[in-house]
Amino acid sequence: MRALVALGCLVLGAVVGLGTVALHGYGWGLGLGIAATAASLVALPGGWWRRLPFALGWVAVLGAATVQRPEGDYVIAGDASGYLLLATGAVVLGAGFVGFSQRPATAADAER
Repeated sequence: MRALVALGCLVLGAVVGLGTVALHGYGWGLGLGIAATAASLVALPGGWWRRLPFALGWVAVLGAATVQRPEGDYVIAGDASGYLLLATGAVVLGAGFVGFSQRPATAADAER
């Protein structure tokens, strides 16, 4: 079951990453992509089987887009939106590693 959850999160990350990379040239597209990415990272609980596969799928698409094309150009432009997209990739990868350890339940949590 965990493998299916991880695969689903990996695919979700790749789809959100693809949309963000494809639309990063437009101001609204980059903003929407970053917002969708942040919302997904916040909604997914931390752990090896949920948030990390999402982040790896997202960064894998970004990594594939950074390779030089046969024509000699790149998918990600060397402007402010391109650099912001690359910085977002670093943040997404870092956020994928956050929250591995589950914090123990406290008495206040048990009362809620």
